[in-house]
Amino acid sequence: MYQPAVGSYILVFLFTVVHVVVAHPSANDLAAKHKAERPAHLSPARPNGHIDYSGRGQKGQASYYARRFAGHKTASGKQFNPNSDSAASNTLPLGSTALVTNLRTSKSAKVRVEDRGPYVNGRVLDVAPQVADRLDLKKSGVAPVVVAPITVPQPDGTVKLGVGSEEKNAQESKNQMGDAH
Repeated sequence: MYQPAVGSYILVFLFTVVHVVVAHPSANDLAAKHKAERPAHLSPARPNGHIDYSGRGQKGQASYYARRFAGHKTASGKQFNPNSDSAASNTLPLGSTALVTNLRTSKSAKVRVEDRGPYVNGRVLDVAPQVADRLDLKKSGVAPVVVAPITVPQPDGTVKLGVGSEEKNAQESKNQMGDAH
């Protein structure tokens, strides 16, 4: 039976120590680096990039929150309510409103960004279960969507209208005309 020499164990130990020290800087080092790289006007929770204040639309996958998150604190400081119009976005500023359209069903719903997420590549939005019902998203769990911002809070305190404000106005006009006939 082969028995490695003590020197082999020492080399493995040294490699492991060097790997941990070099490849995994301390939490303090990471926090200092992150703070130095982050502009002061942006939200501290930006795991997938930057906050987009432009009001442009996005395409990607949406999923929905599990009901077990009811009552949990969101990034905006509010408690998550599964019966609300809440959504989570990594790129839209907190407080933004958007029109979300399921590309499979063409169903739309208005949401308010109150949290950060989703934390899965390719996903642009997590929505509350009530919104998932309106979008016909619950059965599949994930669906391709277009997110069209309606209002986008700006760093200076103003609010910018996004591409969804035009779509929302057109949809409301269409609904009113349908009611008139």
